[in-house]
Amino acid sequence: MTIELTYLTLAAMLTTSLWIPYIVGVNKNPVSDVDGFHRPAPLGAFPAWVHRAHRAHLNHLETLAPFAIVVLIAHLANVSSTVTVVASVAFFWLRALHAVGMIAGFARMPLRPILFTAAWVCILAIGVATLLA
Repeated sequence: MTIELTYLTLAAMLTTSLWIPYIVGVNKNPVSDVDGFHRPAPLGAFPAWVHRAHRAHLNHLETLAPFAIVVLIAHLANVSSTVTVVASVAFFWLRALHAVGMIAGFARMPLRPILFTAAWVCILAIGVATLLA
């Protein structure tokens, strides 16, 4: 397996695990008078970190799809270069830092948007490297 596919797999595993902090927070902070089965409690009813955990999961879902698409296209086109490898590794670690920083609350302005934008640039770099190959 290529390094790019390895980091795509790790990114998918991170994404699929980011629901855990949210669910832990929801269960540790029950909201009375809400039937969570029919309609979940509003995020504002929970501590701020629970809301941030929910947003971190959604945000990671939004970035995983384009990352997966460019990595898979590069793989199908048999494109693997220093650019695609470095961008894949950087994407994963930037997204992991973004998620941890967002949930913990220390990735505030301007750090969080910088991490997000850097990961976005990684996706573009893989796409451009694939198109130019």
